[in-house]
Amino acid sequence: MSIIICPGIHTQDLTENFLTALRDSVVHSLQSPDSVNILVYPAEVFSSLSAFHILEFLHKHLGDRLESPLIFICFSAGVVGAIAAASTWQLLGGKIKAFIAIDGWGVPLWGNFPIHRMSHDYFTHWSSKLLGGGENNFYADPAVDHLEMWRSPQNIQGWWVDSSFRESPSPQSLTAAEFLQKLLVRYEKISPESISTKEGIGGWGSGIGERAMGNGD
Repeated sequence: MSIIICPGIHTQDLTENFLTALRDSVVHSLQSPDSVNILVYPAEVFSSLSAFHILEFLHKHLGDRLESPLIFICFSAGVVGAIAAASTWQLLGGKIKAFIAIDGWGVPLWGNFPIHRMSHDYFTHWSSKLLGGGENNFYADPAVDHLEMWRSPQNIQGWWVDSSFRESPSPQSLTAAEFLQKLLVRYEKISPESISTKEGIGGWGSGIGERAMGNGD
């Protein structure tokens, strides 16, 4: 499983902080952490907005290995180029396990794969739902600065909420890093052969939240 990191337009040290938190708080807790391949897109100036350049990056590092399942974790402006790149990669035959958008406010998110939003406050979470997104999302409470979502996800407290129209369980309090960890644990268990569309990934929707909340994790 490869995790594609698409930063926004900001200093490199923020991404380095995020990667440290991702490895220490998220990847190390997976069943097979050594099998996780983290690829960081080297966003320069406005290249975060370019689906073409992100696809070029994927081809350079993955070649024609379209069967290799991908999880996108993107921040801010990086969400813009990444959502188009992920959809194109899937059209080419690639496997997308999930797309996680961190503070991609104002960016429409539609795709034939699971999508999750993480927001730095409730207003961003609420208003982003109008532009698409998955059923299981996160927002910080208390609200934090936009860049803190990328700098220190392990320190940001908030709520896991199911935004589906079906009856959903009560929100769960946890950190942003813990939310990422629960998602990746779930998607790690999904075999590449079962990935075709988001409907084909059984239980990816409200079931994730229900199991986690039901177990009191």
